[in-house]
Amino acid sequence: MQPSPGTRFTANYATVTWDQLHRDARLLAETLIPRGPFKGIVAVTRGGLIPAAIIAREIDCRLIETISVVTYDEEEQGKPTVLKAPAAAGDGEGFLIIDDLVDSGVTAQIVRQLLPKALLACLYAKPSGRPLTDLFVVEVPQDTWVLFPWDTAPLFIPPLARKSGTPG
Repeated sequence: MQPSPGTRFTANYATVTWDQLHRDARLLAETLIPRGPFKGIVAVTRGGLIPAAIIAREIDCRLIETISVVTYDEEEQGKPTVLKAPAAAGDGEGFLIIDDLVDSGVTAQIVRQLLPKALLACLYAKPSGRPLTDLFVVEVPQDTWVLFPWDTAPLFIPPLARKSGTPG
């Protein structure tokens, strides 16, 4: 799939806006509808929560379970730990797993081990993790750090004329 208009990729960082995230989640939902109906969704926390909510609305799914796997401490990858298992999903049969990004694939491997019969879909995929996802919207270069809307904040930037010392 091609990125939607508005996705910016610059200098090893990709900034995803709220609008872009919503468009990409709806695009993913559109490709998921023919594969349903699903018994429920398992959102991979924290990044998969917002995409899962959007997709749940679009595919008319009411049951949302979560799995919490911690693999990063800031930007450093550590030992993966499951903080919360998705008890309601059983082995995953009939369930859809949603995450924001599959990167190295470490989290996806753990989730797949716990839910081997579920369908795994992500908004964004890097080459190392891509083989572990069933569907994704945009492929991102492996060396790119994705900045999601919940990781950033709007910031006032003064007009260029003020920076150059020109009286305003």
